[in-house]
Amino acid sequence: MRQLRYILVYGLLSGLIIIAVIMAALVVPSAKNAFHSYWFGYLVMLVALSLIFVGIKRYRDNELGGTMRFLPALGMGLATAVVAGIAYVAVWEVYLALTHYRFMDDYTAGLLRTYKAQGLTGAALAQKVAELDSMRAIYRNPVMRMGMTFVEIFPVGVVVALVSAALVRNPRFLAVKRV
Repeated sequence: MRQLRYILVYGLLSGLIIIAVIMAALVVPSAKNAFHSYWFGYLVMLVALSLIFVGIKRYRDNELGGTMRFLPALGMGLATAVVAGIAYVAVWEVYLALTHYRFMDDYTAGLLRTYKAQGLTGAALAQKVAELDSMRAIYRNPVMRMGMTFVEIFPVGVVVALVSAALVRNPRFLAVKRV
């Protein structure tokens, strides 16, 4: 039961930090240009999901006396990543509802402007427009949209969980000195 508390606390914190930073970048006009990139989004995810490591290590040190095997640590890390992903999806859905689901229309309109600025015309532009229309149609389906949103974050959580479990299984790694 204590393990579940660690999973929920660190998973929710990770998910909320990620979505707060990414939404700030979407909402604050001066931040849109500086932070509007895939690299920035994944960097934020990686930093926030490092709380998976913190949660596993604190559980190992506080509840297990400083030792934890790889598979239990991995399971805890993956569960924390799932909680972070669910929090991320839930808050993103609230954001979409509050903005009347304009995100994908705005996103695809921006891509279309970029394609035109790059000089794309004729059949090549028509193909891109068809791809954007298809992407918009897929995004209208809530199940597909939520799945796509979850898949944005979960693989990063898997990597962090694997690395965390590998590090934390060594009882000498950042061992707590007991007096």
